[in-house]
Formats: sequence, C-alpha cells, structure tokens
Amino acid sequence: MIPNWRRLLAATALLTSTTTVTATIDAAAPSNNDESILHSELASQQNSSLLWGPYRPNLYFGVRPRIPKSLMTGLMWGKVESFQDFQNTMRYTCEQNEGMKGYGWDEYDARNGGVQTIHDRGNGLTLTTSFVKVPGGRNGGSWGARVKGVLGDPEQRTTVILYVTQEGGGRLEAERGEEKRGYEGDVVLSGESEGLGGYKLVVTKGEGERPTSTHEISELEAWGEGGRTTVQSLQYPDEQIWQAKPIVFRQLKEQVDWLVENKYDNAEHAPPVWQVFTLQNRPGKGNVHIVQKVFEGDFEFDVLFSSESAGTELKSEDLTREIKAGSEEFGERFGGVFALKAPFNADKYKKFGRSMFSNLIGGIGYFYGQAVVDRSYAPEYDEVDEGFWEEAAEARARHAEALEGPHELFTSVPSRPFFPRGFLWDEGFHLLPIADWDTDLALEVIKSWFNLIDEDGWIGREQILGAEARSKVPQEFQTQYPHYANPPTLFLVVEQFVERLLNTNGTAAVHKERLSQSESLANASLENPEVGLDYLRKIYPLLRRQFQWFRKTQKGDIKSYDREAYSAKEAYRWRGRTTTHCLTSGLDDYPRPQPPHPGELHVDLMSWVGLMAKSLSNIGDALGFAEDVNEYRTILDAIEHNLVDLHWSETDGCFCDATIDDFEENKLVCHKGYISLFPFLTGLMKPDDPKVGRILALIGDEEELWTPYGLRSLSKKDALYETAENYWRSPIWININYMAVKQLHYVATQDGPHKEVARDLYSRLRKNLVETIYNAWEETGFAWEQYNPDTGKGQRTQHFTGWTSLVVKIMTMEDLEGGAKATGSEHGHDEL
Repeated sequence: MIPNWRRLLAATALLTSTTTVTATIDAAAPSNNDESILHSELASQQNSSLLWGPYRPNLYFGVRPRIPKSLMTGLMWGKVESFQDFQNTMRYTCEQNEGMKGYGWDEYDARNGGVQTIHDRGNGLTLTTSFVKVPGGRNGGSWGARVKGVLGDPEQRTTVILYVTQEGGGRLEAERGEEKRGYEGDVVLSGESEGLGGYKLVVTKGEGERPTSTHEISELEAWGEGGRTTVQSLQYPDEQIWQAKPIVFRQLKEQVDWLVENKYDNAEHAPPVWQVFTLQNRPGKGNVHIVQKVFEGDFEFDVLFSSESAGTELKSEDLTREIKAGSEEFGERFGGVFALKAPFNADKYKKFGRSMFSNLIGGIGYFYGQAVVDRSYAPEYDEVDEGFWEEAAEARARHAEALEGPHELFTSVPSRPFFPRGFLWDEGFHLLPIADWDTDLALEVIKSWFNLIDEDGWIGREQILGAEARSKVPQEFQTQYPHYANPPTLFLVVEQFVERLLNTNGTAAVHKERLSQSESLANASLENPEVGLDYLRKIYPLLRRQFQWFRKTQKGDIKSYDREAYSAKEAYRWRGRTTTHCLTSGLDDYPRPQPPHPGELHVDLMSWVGLMAKSLSNIGDALGFAEDVNEYRTILDAIEHNLVDLHWSETDGCFCDATIDDFEENKLVCHKGYISLFPFLTGLMKPDDPKVGRILALIGDEEELWTPYGLRSLSKKDALYETAENYWRSPIWININYMAVKQLHYVATQDGPHKEVARDLYSRLRKNLVETIYNAWEETGFAWEQYNPDTGKGQRTQHFTGWTSLVVKIMTMEDLEGGAKATGSEHGHDEL
C-alpha cells in the first residue's frame, strides 16, 4: 500500500497552477525523506511488475526478464510426419513466409499477461500460449505459461521444444528423472543468477497422447521407445546460444548421422520420423537446455517459473486461476480505457480493437547488446558541397564503423517478423495508445530511449542491439551515424503526459480503492504528482539536449542564398539524403528536389522542430522554467512565420520543400502529398488560417490525396506517383492518416470558416481508415505496414502492429457525423 494518500491528493489539487508547480508541490510534501521513500517504493514496484514478459518479440513465444545476460526461453514446434518437410515445418522466429493464417495476442497487459493464438496452417495446428505473472518476493515474482495445441488431424505427430538458456554465468541444471530414457512426469530445471536469485523452472507432463515405437532402436538405452519428455543439456559460448534452430538441428544431425552409419537410413529399415527427430535424453548442467516433447494429436502442458524469494512454488492450478482472472480484468478494463464510438461499437470492432492493441503492447521487447556506429565525423558528413551524397558515400566506404555498448532498450517493435527492433520515429506513435492504457509503462519506454542519448543529444534512429538483432538486418543498413536525425515523436507522448498530469486534480487517487494493483501501477505517476514531476525534471534536460542537437546539426542555410524570411535562423535540412531516398525523414523514397543540394530546405523537418519547441514550451511551463519557455516561444514564432515565408506556395496551395536553382536562387519544389500537409499535421496552423482551407481542399481532392480507404502518400497527379520503389509514393500509411484525423477533428470542433468542411472530411476519413484496416485484418488475419490506395488491401510487411494499431484510438474518437455535439477538442490540437 502506498502511504499518505491524503497528502498526495492535496498535492495533486495544487497542480492547477502551472507557473508555480514546483514550489507548490514542494510545499505540499512534508519532508524530502517521505518523498524519497515514496519514489523508492514505487520504483521497486514498477520494476517488479514489468520485470518479466514475452520480451523476445522476434519469437512466436519467448519469455525473458529486463535483465542483461539472464534466463531466456523460446518455444519451437513442428510436425514430424516426413523427413523432407521436417526442417521447413519447424517454427521458432516470427517469419512472413511460413503460411500463417494470422497470429498474435488476443488480449495482453504488460503487468498481468495475456493469451496469444497462432493459426499455423502449414502444421495443421492452432497453438495457444497463455502467459501470466504472479507478483511476490524480491526478484520480480513468478510466472507461468500454458501451451495448448489443437490439431486438425488427430493422428498427426508434433514435436514441441522449450529452448532454455542462461547467459552470463550463474547456475542452470536439469534435475535427472527416474528413467534414463526420459521423463514420465515433470521436468525440473533449477538455477541461480545474480539478477534473479534462486529459481525453479518446471515443464509439466501435461496432457496428450504420446507416440510409441517398436522399432529395434527402441531397445537402445540412448533412444527409448517414446512417450517421454527428453532433455539435452549443453554448454555453448554466450554469444552463440541465441541461435536456437542451428543448435537444435546440430544435435539432431548427430543422431541422423549415427543412424546412417548404422544402416538405418533405407525406407524399409528406418525408424518412424518422429523417433528419428527425438533427442536423446542427456540432462545435466549447462547454459543451454532443450526440453522436447512429442505428441500425437492435441496437447497441453505448462511452464512454471518460481522465484525462491516468493516463498511458494507456482502450480498448474494457480496458473489456471490467474489466466481466468487476467482475462476477466482485461475485458473489463479495455472497454473503459478504449470506449469505442459509433459506428464502431459493435462486437466485431471490439474484438478487432482488443487484438490490435494487444499486439501493439505485446510487441514490447527488451534488447541488449552492442550497436554498430560510425563516429569518424568525416568532413564529408557535413554535406556542405554540391554532390555531397557521393562524397558521403565514399567516406562511408572508407571509414570503419565500430561496436559501441553494450546498451539496453525497452521498446515496442513495429513488426515482429520483419522489424523486431527499436525505431525512434515509430516509437512515439506506438506509445500514444499504450500511454492511454498504462502511463507508467510508456514512461519506462521513453526513459529507456533517452538513456541512449549521447553527450551531444543524438539518439540512433534504429537500435540494432546485439548479434540476434543484427541477424535480421542487411549489413548495409546496420551502421548508425551521429549526424542522422529521425522525427522526434517521443515529444508527443511526453507532452500528453504533462497535460494529463496537470488535469488529474486528484481524481485518480480518489478512486484508487477500485483499481487493481496493476492498474494502480499503470497510473502511479498521475496518482502521485510529485513522482510524475520528478520524472519530468529528470527527462527535461535530455529533451532539451535533443532539441538543441536538432537545431545545430540539421540547420538549413538561409543567409548564403539571400532568402527572404521572418527569421534568419529557423530553416532545416535532413542530413543523409541521396538521389533516391531520405531515410532519416522516415518518408524514405518520398520525392524531394533533384538533384540534392546543400541549400535544400525540408518543410517536414521544420514542422517537427516546431512541434518540439511547442512541446518543450508546455513542459517547461509545467516545471516553472519561465526563461526557457520564452526561448521556445520565440523559436516557435519564428518557425511558424518561416514555414510560410520559405515553404508556402500560393500557386500550388500547399507547403513545399525548397532548393536552389541554376541561378543560385530559392525555388519551391512541390510534390503534393504528405509533405505538403506537415505544418497542419503537427498543429502549427491556426484553425481560422485561410491556408487551412487550401490544405483541406488538397486532402479532399480524389485526384490528389483522397481515396475511399485513406489518404494516399503522394498526389495521384504527381509525375512520380507509383514509380520506382513506390514505398511512400502512393500507399496509405496509418501514422500520417492518424495525424490528419486528429487535426481535422480539431478544426471541426472550433468555430471558424473551415469547420463544416473539416467536419465532413474528418467523419469520412475516420470511417474509411477503420474499415480499411478492419477488412484487411478480417480477410488475412494481419495488420499491414501500408494499404493499397486503389483496393484498400494490406501490403508490404504483415503483422505490422506498430503504428497501424493507432486505429484503436481512431475508433475511440467522437462521431461527429452522428450528431455528437462539437464543442471543442478535449485536449486541443496540441495532443496527437
């Protein structure tokens, strides 16, 4: 129980005055010692609550703690019906080409657990993995998982392997059973490590028929006749043990080689397939333990982890109880947090919304390892000369990158099969729905990212930590460069937190008695305002440092080209451009001025810097940093003016990138599309601005951006529409469409000349987006990276449950078409 609720409630009430927030909170606190105890107690509970999870999102099911070099588990399975197909049917890492009908979390909460269903058509199997956490003890408590398989063919043989490893020393041992040939009952592994203390991992016997064999090798002590669980305990170098499939197949190959040598490889004399691919039982000590079961037909078994510090061992009946309780709590809470609005309040949309959100939050992972970074700071990286992209490419080839770290990151991944790692600009979009559900989980993720910031203010845009993460990335994309930026979307989430903190007014604390422990921890920084403010004070200098890094390293050139602008300072250019791509912008192949020029200016980047200034102004205001706030407001004013002076095209009716022509004069290059909307999308335009009307006309034009499925990324009239890679040159992307829906809603709920047009566009776009994503999910079982502007079909990366999950927030937005009163946005246009 967290102490002193009366004092905390009084402190919360004082938060209504933003200019004196620091002084009033300090005055409300009886002593620094009491506050320190509160912070320490909450920090301990947060760490314990979030220690364990399916934090290996690159696997179909893999559990680990947020501790470097620790215990890890991974589930592997496949049918064993034919020698030819065995290797192709084995599942372990999430892949796009394994014929899945869909897979993912049906419900998931990061503090309790959840239920995942995997529809494995290739194996004729529906696999369910239920995961729960049980608090208690000093080391993060205990956890359990239930693995259940339902087969289309009741006679099909399926092998299921739990791959258990422990990095970094410690002890892990498989206790020997009564029978040398395998385990009739449960398998018990006992271990100890620095971060976890002592623990026990039990793999229960479970339920299901086991195949048996009368083949003569069944008489050999090493092989057995089947029907038992087998364990092989091995010792490998730490840097290799993540390679589960190669290690398992290497062990199996030893057996196959023996069978061949002993003439058991001809069709008449061969053992059954399942027996050939059943490992011999060799339990003992090691840092790799392969626990294998073979079933005939349906099956079920449990994996039970018990921390010694908890005092009691977790049992299967406990797991059954916790799965039921967790599912009931999730169902009750989801409807309260995400109250879906008409016309999306039917049961089918509720099921869809639960799945989309659960897969977003269930895609959170913990990564640890070294990153590849080029800190040569080659002069060519300044990109100041014409032809800079060629010079930079030559410098990259010349200069050797180096491994830095190890670092750790707690992050939500965009796609488990294709992008199982941290992406900086994706993360802010991911955390918007997550923060609605669990504020403090979102704050933990943000803190993890800002722990990576260097002394200059740079955070690598893509975090590829360790050999396992690098195995999914082509070598040419692994190196990170400290002059490369990425859209700073984390500012969106921090600003949202500030607004909620200021608007809490004690209501969360008043109703604390009605909250579960996990739900209370999810909002602890709101319920305990001094904790929330302490978080802001700690992260604010890092936010400011990143803002200053952006303004220094990504600045554009105004003075050298005699550009006329309100401010001679506020202009920006993405570094890292080539003739075909601007990867740092996040919009990759979106058309930019050709050829690239050091005098180029990018309207989307200036908009992002403006958003940073606006966010920092609000955060600084909440913390009472008046001098800083005045600085941010001055910068924001200059940016808002310069967006018009440097980027607005009256002829085209939109914002455009700028470059320098052959006569060394400023020239606007207008490729109408997402880029053209950025000052609007980032909330830097007032709702009564006449230019907003031109932007709305562009959005609503079917020959430009409007489609029945969402806004296309590039105008249908553009000469480069659907050309080359066609990544951001026509497809519909949900993150940008979400930003458009939010800003349309804001304009639609403010009195002004554009209200009715915005209301119509908002209502239609909201419906179009939800139906597009829902229909593709219903048809394929997946959320997709992008959607086709002509058909609405999902395309490119499947299981893209990152920012596509913003559809859940879109479904919770008000139905203006249905006659809901439009009285103004609840949070204003600053909140995305």
